[in-house]
Amino acid sequence: MIAKELFAPVTDLKGVGTKTAAALGSLGIYSVYDLLYYFPFRYDELQTIPLDQIMDGQKVMLKGIVATDAFVTRFGYKKSRLSFKLRIDHDVIMVNFFNQPWLKEKIEVGKEVAIYGKYNAARQSLAAFKFIAAKENDSGMAPIYSVNRQIKQKKLIDLINLALDDYLAEVDNVVPTKIRQKYRLLPESSIVQEMHHPQNATESQVAKRSAIFREFFIFQTELAQLTEYNPRNKGIAKKYNLDEIAKLTKSLPFELSADQKHVINEIFTDLLSPVQMQRLLQGDVGSGKTIVAVYALFAAVTAGFQAALMVPTEILATQHFKKIDELLKPMGVRCALLTGSTKTLERREIYNELTDGTINVVIGTHTLIQSSVIFKKLGLVIIDEQHRFGVNQRQALVNKGNLPDVLAMTATPIPRTLALTVYGNMTISEIHHLPAGRKKIVSWWKTSTQRDQVYQLMHEQLAQGFQIYAVTPLISESEALDLKNAEQLYDKLSHDFPNEKVALLHGQMPGNKKDDIMAAFAAGEINILVTTSVIEVGVDVANANMMVIYNADRFGISQLHQLRGRIGRGKTQSYCIFLADPNTQAGKARMKIVASTTDGFKLAEEDLKMRGEGDLFGKAQSGLPEFQVGDVVNNYNTMVVAQKEAKKLIKNDPLLQKSENKTLKQVLEYKQLQQKRT
Repeated sequence: MIAKELFAPVTDLKGVGTKTAAALGSLGIYSVYDLLYYFPFRYDELQTIPLDQIMDGQKVMLKGIVATDAFVTRFGYKKSRLSFKLRIDHDVIMVNFFNQPWLKEKIEVGKEVAIYGKYNAARQSLAAFKFIAAKENDSGMAPIYSVNRQIKQKKLIDLINLALDDYLAEVDNVVPTKIRQKYRLLPESSIVQEMHHPQNATESQVAKRSAIFREFFIFQTELAQLTEYNPRNKGIAKKYNLDEIAKLTKSLPFELSADQKHVINEIFTDLLSPVQMQRLLQGDVGSGKTIVAVYALFAAVTAGFQAALMVPTEILATQHFKKIDELLKPMGVRCALLTGSTKTLERREIYNELTDGTINVVIGTHTLIQSSVIFKKLGLVIIDEQHRFGVNQRQALVNKGNLPDVLAMTATPIPRTLALTVYGNMTISEIHHLPAGRKKIVSWWKTSTQRDQVYQLMHEQLAQGFQIYAVTPLISESEALDLKNAEQLYDKLSHDFPNEKVALLHGQMPGNKKDDIMAAFAAGEINILVTTSVIEVGVDVANANMMVIYNADRFGISQLHQLRGRIGRGKTQSYCIFLADPNTQAGKARMKIVASTTDGFKLAEEDLKMRGEGDLFGKAQSGLPEFQVGDVVNNYNTMVVAQKEAKKLIKNDPLLQKSENKTLKQVLEYKQLQQKRT
């Protein structure tokens, strides 16, 4: 077990007062334990290289004899340059330290020193970053930590070294011995020592491998405890009416796909269980998630419960309501639509009918979470495009029922690497195949020099009576980015297609005007709709079978795929053109990938690899836990192994009472305290 002293506040360290403690707190360091496990994010390799082998601009460590006294030149406010000459064998180079005048005391003529910096071959000089002390000089690797304005790198290093000297012996193993032996992992004290002060690159890699497993293992153990032994998982079994559901199946004008049938059966199993359903349904754009939701809603109603479907936009809510009401009204289900645009009298009537149970299913936006909305017996909550709602918004709707079952849906496929961490408490269902009769969208990447080819295809499709989306990233002039914005594109296409009805739609328009334009487009009154990504979610026009995305390299892969999903809704062949002239290799790679496949799951994996986990939906929306050393993309296999071992451990020792697991229990308890603190 870890000695209590390890969890003691940093003020227990010599020389750490309240001011320094506050500075460390800004980095999330509150205890000696936090300090020991605050690992470097990179290292500067301090191996010396002969001068004739150093490339211009290379960062290197140079060892030599100080040849001249150091002198300080001051310029500007609080700016200075400390310079001296360093003799390396038969060569002499100039060393310059900027804004570190206090180093003059350490520079003595005739003394051997080691300096780390950036080499300028033409001037035979070194823009120095670091004067290397003997202790660091011996190690060959200098740790670099994430710091901020409150605390300097050197101060943090000094404190970590102090903690290592005084407390390393108190460190105990979090990962049980059998698991460490099985995967050839280092003991805890070695991880801590070698992460901070590796002798070489190989040693740092070995230590990092063990540190990553340790970090993932702690996280997965915590998750396993929450999902397996949390009493809040208890729910209410819903005995739905199979005969009524069979009538729904007979009434459908199409046959369900194998994927849809499989997912519906998974949901039905959850509904019958006395455990609260927590399921995520991932389905590519146009894969038929809505009909799966209809079955879930209807099953809950036949079991005597109310159900709610919350979606992010009014357009999508209206679209869902029309489809769902059309299917369920003949089955005797009373559906209602509740959005910000719902008139006051109608709104009051809906409130009353939800409270007395007359309304069985309500479809709406975040309006559903208002305090005025009171359900008689809410048993199922479905949240569409769930990543667009905050955690608190989702929970507010769930709290309106007595442990209702929860089904989250997303048309933004999340790779299992992400799902493993973001939705660790949810069971995942996936729809991979398109409904019968749908054709794959033909996609091409074209450059501006191939615009004539694009126009030719547009003319062909318009001549056959089809409609076209023309999508652009911006809606107004931008000096920073030379892009075709929506207004310019509207003017250009109106000129180039004089015989066609061209309309403009963008996010800054009033809601009623947007709705009118979309209604006109859906009715076939508009041939070319120039728009921004406002149409990304929830627009379903079967006759629109072509999309041209201008400056496509300015969009992310996932967004391009979402936009493309607005076409291909009918049974005719659809076409998506990505028009772009990317300047970077990454931009070119993005265009090649998105044009090569319409598999959203594959694209999500590629997007994740190219852009990093925090950028998939933006950091604020990603909901991903932050790991200090591990990376859920690059270290995916380690995460899977850690999950397997954590689940096995919790199954055998749910409360971590065995002596070999008590250190892990301590760390988890400490983590919970830290989470409350932050």
